[in-house]
Amino acid sequence: MFAWITSMIEGGGPWAIAALMFLENVFPPIPSELIMPLAGFNAARGVSSLWLTILAGTAGSLAGAWFWFLIGRWIGPAKLRLFVRKHGRWLTLSPQDLRRAQGWFDQHGRRAVFFGRFIPTVRTLISVPAGLSRMPSLPFLIYSGIGSLIWTAALTLAGYLLEGGYEQVEHLLNPVSTAIVIGLVAVYVWRVVTFDPSR
Repeated sequence: MFAWITSMIEGGGPWAIAALMFLENVFPPIPSELIMPLAGFNAARGVSSLWLTILAGTAGSLAGAWFWFLIGRWIGPAKLRLFVRKHGRWLTLSPQDLRRAQGWFDQHGRRAVFFGRFIPTVRTLISVPAGLSRMPSLPFLIYSGIGSLIWTAALTLAGYLLEGGYEQVEHLLNPVSTAIVIGLVAVYVWRVVTFDPSR
């Protein structure tokens, strides 16, 4: 998996990084905690520009947040709840998950959009109540963009600064990263199988 991600980033450059980060936000196949450090590792090897890598990751992450924001805004609360009841199994998203995200947004307001970018799962979900609450688009993009930039830059710089460490343990990273992704897929399958829409 390590070799596949790095080769994909090498081949697709900033576009591949943006696409992976977009997908991570829409339907997380590979976590950003794996994507961006490896992109930073490639940048340290001179494959791409560090700042372009950070900007591409931020753009992809923000595009994913914007996607869920528009879903929340266009569908509205009633239709979204109905959709989650019918199809939430495949997103492993229950009406209770929506209520929790809405409650967190109601309690923290715009700060929730900013700080939510640093929290796994919340990073995706927090955009939905922002859209449902009809938060103005510009503040949403500003708060999400700044939060995404900080998170993406931190992960990228970690990979960039640890380049030597990656090379020393490169023989371990491929099986470990593969195991992480297999574990994530297994968790997803388990959540689909045990999904309870009344939860």
